[in-house]
Amino acid sequence: MIRGTPLLVQLYIIYFGLPSIGILFDPWPAGIFAFAVNFAAYASESIRGAITSVPKGQIEAAESLGMSSSQVFLRIVLPQTVRVAIPALMGNFISLVKQTSLASTVTIMDLMLTANRYVSRYYETMLIYLEVAVIYLLFTTILTWLQHKVEKHFSTYV
Repeated sequence: MIRGTPLLVQLYIIYFGLPSIGILFDPWPAGIFAFAVNFAAYASESIRGAITSVPKGQIEAAESLGMSSSQVFLRIVLPQTVRVAIPALMGNFISLVKQTSLASTVTIMDLMLTANRYVSRYYETMLIYLEVAVIYLLFTTILTWLQHKVEKHFSTYV
């Protein structure tokens, strides 16, 4: 359900919809909850896919050597899962950073809400939104660089 609906709709349901049934959130907790649940849904699918990518033959071979289930998981499955899951998890995290611009829709003071306030005050739409785009581009560029470093680090262990 979470992966099938837009994050903006989820933010609106949590911040504007839940109060109709008596569940109230301030803007920050609502935003954190919505972003956390959304990221968790995508992350869990990435991890599930990475776990199932480990060949069954390796698990069976480890079991035939007398390893317990926890040993098989820690020594065989987990190292390969981490290596396979890192690109997807980092990609999801980078997308989450870009999606934080939606937080302004529930009155969370973020980069977009600040930009909108400056636009309404100075009427410099193009310049201000280009500055916001450059800031997001800078963040995502740094995170992408970090992703490559993490991937390289984990590729040496498997």
